[in-house]
Amino acid sequence: MKIRAAELRDIPQIQLVRNLVKENRLSDPNLVPDRDVEDYLFRRGKGWVCEINNEVVGFAIVDLVDNNIWALFVHPGFEKMGIGKKLHDEMINWYFTQTGKTVWLGTAPDTRAEAFYRKAGWKEVGVHGKGEIKFELTEDDWRSLK
Repeated sequence: MKIRAAELRDIPQIQLVRNLVKENRLSDPNLVPDRDVEDYLFRRGKGWVCEINNEVVGFAIVDLVDNNIWALFVHPGFEKMGIGKKLHDEMINWYFTQTGKTVWLGTAPDTRAEAFYRKAGWKEVGVHGKGEIKFELTEDDWRSLK
C-alpha cells in the first residue's frame, strides 16, 4: 500500500473509484468531469491516492479555496484496510501546514462516512446542502488528536 500525491495521469482511476462507491454515489457521473478533478487537484488544493499493485484504490482531495474536503473515497473492494484513515490523515496534516483555517465537509446522515468522521474527531456543526451533516475540524482539535 502506497500513499502519494495525485498526478494528472491518476484522474481516470480516481473517476473509476468515485463511480464505484456504494455510498454518496453521484446521480450522474458527468456531474464531476475530469477538468473539475484537475482543478481541485492542482489549482484549488491538493489530492492523494492510495495505490496497491499500481492500481488506485482510494483518493482524497482537499480544497484550500473553500477550506473543505472535496473528496475522500475508497474502492469498495478495498474497504476496511485503513486506506481511508491513512488518506484522511495525510490530507489533514498537509492542510494544516498550508493554513490554520477550520476545514469543513458535508456528508449524508446515517452513513459509514458519518461514523468515520465522528471517530476521526470532526464536530457536527449543522446542516449543509440537501440535508447533509456539516462537520468541522479546527487545527487545535486536530493537533490534540495526534
